[in-house]
Amino acid sequence: MKLNLFMTAITPGIALGLTIYWFDRHDREPIKMLLKVFIMGIIYVIPTLVVENILSFFNVYPGIFGVGYTAFIVAGLTEEFMKRQVVLKHVYFNPVFNEKLDGIVYCVMSALGFATIENIMYVVFKFSDVESVGLYRAFLSVPAHMLFAITMGYYLSLSKFSATPEQSRYFYKKSLTVPVILHGIFDFILMSGIELLMLLFIPFVIYLWITNLRKLNIYYNESKNDYYEDIKNDYDE
Repeated sequence: MKLNLFMTAITPGIALGLTIYWFDRHDREPIKMLLKVFIMGIIYVIPTLVVENILSFFNVYPGIFGVGYTAFIVAGLTEEFMKRQVVLKHVYFNPVFNEKLDGIVYCVMSALGFATIENIMYVVFKFSDVESVGLYRAFLSVPAHMLFAITMGYYLSLSKFSATPEQSRYFYKKSLTVPVILHGIFDFILMSGIELLMLLFIPFVIYLWITNLRKLNIYYNESKNDYYEDIKNDYDE
């Protein structure tokens, strides 16, 4: 294994993880729990690959329909479902998940764990002779996993902190369906080989960044306001 390729593969996930950790500076999550979710994101790659191989076996659709099946079902649905399962099983009901920003933080950690091991598979092993793969994945694929996770965490937090069971179920569904759609569109554009769609790829990526940074900023501001409100209350007492 080439050390430089390995470092290229793991650096994007670590850098983005530290960035999200910085955003959560008003009510930081326990390092132990963050690492646990990140590592479980890595481990869940194994069942994900098993399910993806099974689903790929049933891809009997011709041409563009087969591409759509692979993008939305094999990759999008399977990967987003598994990444969400990490959060649901290991932290969603834990007391440390106590504000909306936590949903984004933990979903991103799960996604980055998944994306990091996926990156190692592609950069170090599958395409080790193609130097541009590491650069492409560092600027597009790994950040894309993070952006899908921000959307997932945004709706998962709305589900957890909803006022009614009906609202909770609604946002719970959206915490999976919306990331799956975004992931599917991302992969479909790249897999289709259709030039017209490729012209839409950069605008779509820009859209992902703008909308998800807005979601992140909403919860960041809520976290900051709650933090200073608590300080004010403590001072008044």
